[in-house]
Amino acid sequence: MAELKKDAVSLMGLHTEPLSGRSMTQFFSAGEEENFTYPLAPDVDFNKRAEFDAAAMTGPEINNRIRALMADGYGTIVIRNPLAKHSLGVGILSRLQLYFEGSLGYFGVGLIDGPNVRIKGRVGWSCGENMMSGTVVIEKNAGSTFGAAIRGGDLVCKGDVGSRTGIDQKGGTIIVGGRTGAFTGFMMQRGRMVILGDAGKNLGDSMYDGTIYVGGRIESLGVDAVEAELTELDIAWLTRKLRQYEMLPPGGVAHMKKIVAGKQLWNYDNLEPSEKKLVL
Repeated sequence: MAELKKDAVSLMGLHTEPLSGRSMTQFFSAGEEENFTYPLAPDVDFNKRAEFDAAAMTGPEINNRIRALMADGYGTIVIRNPLAKHSLGVGILSRLQLYFEGSLGYFGVGLIDGPNVRIKGRVGWSCGENMMSGTVVIEKNAGSTFGAAIRGGDLVCKGDVGSRTGIDQKGGTIIVGGRTGAFTGFMMQRGRMVILGDAGKNLGDSMYDGTIYVGGRIESLGVDAVEAELTELDIAWLTRKLRQYEMLPPGGVAHMKKIVAGKQLWNYDNLEPSEKKLVL
C-alpha cells in the first residue's frame, strides 16, 4: 500500500505543535476568528431559502441534496415529507437553518456542529447523538438514547422520550417536555438535563458529574445519584432556558428536584471489596 506523503490534517491546512517530544494537533486558535469554523464548511446565507419534497428520495439522496444546497449558499432549507427515513441531516458542521416537515427515523441529525434544526414530527432512536453545538427542537416524541454522548448545544423534545436519555452526556443541554424512561442520565459526565414530566427507574445511574432537573415524579434514583438543593442560580437558569423554548411551566420551576452525582464512584478502584458492595 502506497504511503501518503501528507496526512489529512496537513492537507486541510492545519498544523502540529511540538510538545515535550510529542505533537499536539491544534485545530482552533482563540486569536484567529476564522478558525472557529471548519475549513471545508460552506458559507451560507440564512436569507437564501430552498425547499424540496423528499417523499421519493432515499436517505443518502436527501443528505446529498442538503449538502448541494449548502454548497450553493442556501442557509435555510426545508425538507417536506421525510417519511421517517433514517440518518437524515447527519454530519452538518456549519451554520444552517434546517426544517423537517414530518418525522425522522433512527439516528436523525447526529454528529452535527452548528445548525439550528426544527422537526415537526417524531424522531426515532439516538436523535442528536454526539451533537457538538447548535439547536435541535422536536415538536412531538422521541425514541430511546435521545442525545447519546451529546457534547454541546441544546437538544429539545417537547413530548415524551424513551429510556437512556442522555446516556454518556458530556456537555450541552437536553430538555424533555414530557416523561423520560429508565436509566436516563446513565453515566452522565457533564452538562444539564431538564425533565418537566416524570422520570423512570434508575435516574442518573453511575453519573460522574452534571445536573438533572425533574419536575415530575422520580421512580427511583440510580447508583450514586443524590438529590441536592435547588438554588436561586438554578431557578434563574431554568427560567431563562425554558422560556427560550416556550416551555416554562405556569407555576414556574421552584418545585423542581435537582439530582447530582454523590461522587462515591469517583475513587471506586481504590475502595475495599466490602465498600464497593455498599456503593452498589
